[in-house]
Amino acid sequence: MTAVPIGILATGGYVPDRVVTNEEICALVPDATPDWILSRTGIVTRRYAAPDQATSDLAARAAGRALAAAGVTAGEVDYLIVSTSTGDSPQPPTACGVQDLIGARNAACLDINVVCSGFVYGLEIARGLLGVNPGTRALVIGADVYSRCLDYRDRCTSVLLGDGAGAVLVGSVPAPGGFGEICLSSYGDARDLIGVAAGGSRLPASASTVAGGQHFFTMRGRAVRDFVLDNIPPLVDKLLSRAGLGPGDVGCFVPHQANGRLIGELAERCGLGGVPMARVVERYGNLGSASVPVALDDAVRSGAVAGGDVVLLAGFGGGMAAGAGLVRWFSPSSSASSSASGRSS
Repeated sequence: MTAVPIGILATGGYVPDRVVTNEEICALVPDATPDWILSRTGIVTRRYAAPDQATSDLAARAAGRALAAAGVTAGEVDYLIVSTSTGDSPQPPTACGVQDLIGARNAACLDINVVCSGFVYGLEIARGLLGVNPGTRALVIGADVYSRCLDYRDRCTSVLLGDGAGAVLVGSVPAPGGFGEICLSSYGDARDLIGVAAGGSRLPASASTVAGGQHFFTMRGRAVRDFVLDNIPPLVDKLLSRAGLGPGDVGCFVPHQANGRLIGELAERCGLGGVPMARVVERYGNLGSASVPVALDDAVRSGAVAGGDVVLLAGFGGGMAAGAGLVRWFSPSSSASSSASGRSS
């Protein structure tokens, strides 16, 4: 911990207006039925971005809501970190687009791509930056638009994913609030479990890669499930042990919203089955890097997270990678109501 505690000042979330039901998905996906999707994933609906919306547009909406909840202007932001694997374009950074959209003229901007773990990685980066630059603030945003890279011939992935963005404003908070332990892990030998094959330097975009469907998102679902259940519980155990806490000390568990069935099983494996869990997967599906911050914003807005609560955040996915962190919640009385009044859907 730094001399001055650093934590989350406010949250904001945004999901697009378009609601996509299981029935609509089944019209596109061979051999899928609404009952099959619900039983396998727990998902009822997901959101898709409008044709004129890119990742930066969603991120900017979430960022604006976090700033409004904190009563801070965009010009007072010193760092702007966007976690995404579906950026507006290969370059420039999507964060620079968000900067322009919200008017954060004084912010240093960067993207990170750790897929569904990236938001937690972004929090650790922000904590490091703020720790050596006292009095500064950072916006950390998780945003993805997966509807643009889905192969509807693949029912195991296309039924899962949706679009959205979540943001938090990070800054100095009064003790005893703020971040505690954060554990990050990567498993590059399993990098083939999740990914988009083409469009980079190893396999540049070409007519043949497009024809071969190599720009679609792919995932080896069963292997991913095994990875999560094998690796995330030990990571959570390590996190809690280092903090001198047990599962009973956690006030809210906020996992990546990978799959409704999976996160329920994960909570049990982590000994967190009796802990309140932030869940938005039923309404929004798997939001990639946006899953953790959108679920967190929803929990704050609904009153499921209160001042003094220990919140456990856990992201996991492509890389393979994982990140888990603890934050003791600091919540001015106006924060939750401001977030609620600014939130879509």
